[in-house]
Amino acid sequence: MAAADQPPSDPEESIATLDQLQARCRSYWDHVRDTDWPSRLALHVCFLAVASAGLLLARLASNPRLLSPVLVSASRQEIPDVRPQSPLEGGIGGEQADLLLCNVVPHTTIPRRYRVDPITYTVQAGENVSTIAQQFAVSVETILWNNGNLEDNPDYLSYGDVLTILPVSGVYHTVAEGDSLESIAETYKVQVGDITGYEGNYMEDSDTIAVGQKLVVPGGRKPYKIRHVVAWSGPIPENAKRGTGLFGYPMTGCISQRYQEYHRALDIAGPEGTPIMAADSGYVAVAGRSDTGYGRYVLIDHGNGFQTLYAHFSVIFVKVGQSVGKGQTIGLCGSTGKSTGPHVHFEVILNGVKRNPSIYLP
Repeated sequence: MAAADQPPSDPEESIATLDQLQARCRSYWDHVRDTDWPSRLALHVCFLAVASAGLLLARLASNPRLLSPVLVSASRQEIPDVRPQSPLEGGIGGEQADLLLCNVVPHTTIPRRYRVDPITYTVQAGENVSTIAQQFAVSVETILWNNGNLEDNPDYLSYGDVLTILPVSGVYHTVAEGDSLESIAETYKVQVGDITGYEGNYMEDSDTIAVGQKLVVPGGRKPYKIRHVVAWSGPIPENAKRGTGLFGYPMTGCISQRYQEYHRALDIAGPEGTPIMAADSGYVAVAGRSDTGYGRYVLIDHGNGFQTLYAHFSVIFVKVGQSVGKGQTIGLCGSTGKSTGPHVHFEVILNGVKRNPSIYLP
């Protein structure tokens, strides 16, 4: 350091130095005052810019973390270590100080398992043939065709029943005396190759089958059997009300199963004890119980070729021969007979043939 720049040790010298500094400042401001206004403006702007830059550099020097983004953007090679040094330094999700790191969340999509063999399934509360078929991605007919008398009436389904579920839509055929691959294929309207080529049949010798052997027939369909019902033939009570031919819904609730080839009725689910009403005027032809299917049920004859049947009552309010009006409460919803949950099984019968109730409902 030069001798002239050494700090003075004598007080008088300090006073002289301060006077010199003041003199220089006065000289600078006199120079600025004498300068034209555009030059003065430029000088002031430069002064403010230098002062702001000095403040910014001072702040960066006092807090180095604020400088990290600048260093990262300036040089990709200088990446600060953002890993937590201890469990206390990191927060939920991997936060650290001013940084929030994205957690890696592994997700694996598990595909539907491929199977070739039939399985058994136990019916749960509230299920029906349609929901079970949808659950296993097979047709409703596949469930009905391969589970005993369920084909005759899907309402035979009950909680706790054990069903055979095929891996594909089709028929599960048990080879009988006199059967051949050609006759089986013809019966179910498929090709012989559909049977022999299905890996779940394990046919090493594609020309040989044995009595009692079970075969999955993919895409097969059972021949349709025409089913008839017998119309009520009892005497018509005197002064019995006659139906209008315009039907109403028998109960307020959710449609749990629609009319199908093997379910010639409409199921409406609702809380137990929900009122069930006559869909049209008529007289009670049957009021009884069938433990093999309907449970407590009522058949109303409307006197115009139509009859309506209501099943699974918990309580029946009417008796045989009683005249009822449209909308009159005839009982309460229940789950008697073969049922997996409270609902009303509603049939519309015209001249002895079960028809789709939805055709006649609003």
